[in-house]
Amino acid sequence: MPITDRQITLRFLAAPTDVATLGGGVRGGRILEWVDKAAYACAAAWSGGYSVTAYVGNISFGRDISSGDLVEVTATLIYTGTSSMHIECTVSSADPRVGTFAPASSCLLVFVAVDADGAPTPVRQWAPMRAADVARSEYAQQRSQVRSAIAAAMEQADYAAPTAALETGTRFLAAPTDVNWGGKAHGGRVMNWIDDAAYLCGVRWCAGEVATAYMGGVRFYRPIQIGQVVELSARLIHTGLQTLHIAVDVRAFWPREGAQAARLAAHSLTVLAALDENGDATTVRPWVPQLPGDVALDRHARELIAIRGRRAPAQTHRMVTI
Repeated sequence: MPITDRQITLRFLAAPTDVATLGGGVRGGRILEWVDKAAYACAAAWSGGYSVTAYVGNISFGRDISSGDLVEVTATLIYTGTSSMHIECTVSSADPRVGTFAPASSCLLVFVAVDADGAPTPVRQWAPMRAADVARSEYAQQRSQVRSAIAAAMEQADYAAPTAALETGTRFLAAPTDVNWGGKAHGGRVMNWIDDAAYLCGVRWCAGEVATAYMGGVRFYRPIQIGQVVELSARLIHTGLQTLHIAVDVRAFWPREGAQAARLAAHSLTVLAALDENGDATTVRPWVPQLPGDVALDRHARELIAIRGRRAPAQTHRMVTI
């Protein structure tokens, strides 16, 4: 597929270092890094300048990608706002000896073009002509309405109230290897951190293996600078029959300032599927909230499920049940 100014395809082999720590397929966080890089390349080509990840949503994981598989990540611009670019990404993989690609994941990303001072700057407009392109543009606009509903629901969620829920945390320095072309931690690496944090919380609750089934509402509030301390807090807020819904906050601060200066950089809700020893979906020990704040967040998770229409988890290859 040729590279154009509104579509790009990256193709490479999945490496052993891309596979989950405990074996199996490539972790969801690594796939999100691939997606973010492809979408950035597409956004940069269209805008002719630097762009930042503003939102990633509707991320579904359909099948495992194994080490040694040939991976194809296609990013396509499908809608433009004043300064935003809505980019559809699909991930497929194939046995390189056969070459038959099968879908593995898909999502929609929103990038914003910025100037040298980091302020949003206008982008040229995409005017679809073909029926398929018009349909995809309309889909992006429909997802914008869903995204607004999700954002409104997330803004009302209160994570400061007393809780009895399981919480886990990690802390580390943003390293030079995390840097993007603008000198900050790139969105894909942040999503990888989110996936790792959710995984840690999930395995603690299940005392067994889990896999990312869906990641929704990944919102980026401010960039993370190289050298800052990064804190991730993962909290269980809801369980389904086979799934765990885990909210993850990403905060950052300069070491000289101390943790009291930490500011929210990103937030996401990740849905994990509990797995048995054969890698199939299994039932989850239920979380029954009692404190008012926990009850409210459980209700918040159910509200988000209703907004999403249960679309993404139902597409996973493990057929998990919320």
